[in-house]
Amino acid sequence: MPMEKVKRYRCKYCNYIYSPMRGEPHRGISAGTAFEDLPEDYVCPVCGATGKGQIGKWGFELWEPTKYVCKICGYVYDKKRGEPLRGYPKGTAFEDLPEDYVCPICGMDPQITKFHGPVGKSQFEPILDV
Repeated sequence: MPMEKVKRYRCKYCNYIYSPMRGEPHRGISAGTAFEDLPEDYVCPVCGATGKGQIGKWGFELWEPTKYVCKICGYVYDKKRGEPLRGYPKGTAFEDLPEDYVCPICGMDPQITKFHGPVGKSQFEPILDV
């Protein structure tokens, strides 16, 4: 599933993020299931488990991440900051970075790339910024 087409949704009550990239296999919702295709009786897995109630699809809102973290070294790409020294001005969305983008910390280290392979966009994951 291309990253620029992914629509994630955040629970307004507990901040749980539903991502179709991972789905909820433990609940029978396979990866690739769009939020719109969730069953009508869907409830937030966190709110339901923590006693906040049966928060359904109505309790979620579209969420667009502005920060992404490298899973290898922990570097955070922030849309507000960009990477001006590398040619990505402030306000550049992660999705708009070129496909050959590499982590400026560990992606430039030959020892790390020898062990992990290219540390590119696929090694980043969105983080909640509330």
